[in-house]
Amino acid sequence: MTASQRATARVTVRVPAKVNLQLAVGPLRDDGYHDLVNVFHAVSLFDELTATESGAAGTFTVRVEGESAAHVPADSTNLAVRAAEALAKHAGQTAPDGHPYGAALLIRKAIPVAGGMAGGSADAAAALVACDALWGLGLSLGELMEIGAGIGSDVPFALLGGTAVGTGRGERLTPVPVTGSFHWVFALADGGLSTPQVYGECDRLRATAGEEVVWPSASEPLMAALRDGDARELGAALVNDLQPAALALRPSLARTLDAGRDAGALGAIVSGSGPTCAFLAGSAEHAREVSAALAGTGACRAAVTAEGPVPGAEIVS
Repeated sequence: MTASQRATARVTVRVPAKVNLQLAVGPLRDDGYHDLVNVFHAVSLFDELTATESGAAGTFTVRVEGESAAHVPADSTNLAVRAAEALAKHAGQTAPDGHPYGAALLIRKAIPVAGGMAGGSADAAAALVACDALWGLGLSLGELMEIGAGIGSDVPFALLGGTAVGTGRGERLTPVPVTGSFHWVFALADGGLSTPQVYGECDRLRATAGEEVVWPSASEPLMAALRDGDARELGAALVNDLQPAALALRPSLARTLDAGRDAGALGAIVSGSGPTCAFLAGSAEHAREVSAALAGTGACRAAVTAEGPVPGAEIVS
């Protein structure tokens, strides 16, 4: 369908959060990034983004509602706006009918902000899918992922969803077969953690300890647990090289992790760069029990349950 054949003036996309089942951080590269092995897992905490034609042709605006909306930029620095602008540039800025591409974006947040669950990247992915449909571009998933990689390393996975190994900066993805689904509890913290600051602290701690940084690789026990659908083995295999840095910057997270373990979680880990902590449960009922226990300890602002894997960004209306 061409832009002149648009069938809708409003598109709503739902996009999931992610948890890193493994985040292996390799040496610092000359470009300032690290080589990573990231085992991404999409979970059922969702943001929704609605894109409509902009009031003024060729302009992009964003409004944010919901979880910690006040802490999300509502200007051109918002990753969803940047993604929409990048898509318009890829498409040539102006539709075949002479209409300049533009969009008004409404984001309804449920994914924690600056919580290590890639909420900003998820919104960027949602903007790509929504605007592609709004403008009738008909780009493939691969094309959208290539554009998304230029916005942020986690954007391609938010488009793909499921479970996947990410290499390079995390943007080169290989889907991972998973048997069944896994049940999670996420302990939400007050405030966020800066991803660049956490990586910087990781480098500092390694240098101070004289640690030899090796080339990362995917964990075979973790891959086997995913293939077998074995929650107990998966819980034992969770690993995050950024966790010591996150704990150094936010020592209170150690109490949160301990509280989840004491509540019977099969595995406990800081999600990505934090400060959200993720706990693996054996069933939906077990997840509810762990969530209630965590909420009762005061070790987190709130605890929510989810399951995974789930699909990536998809149109819901």
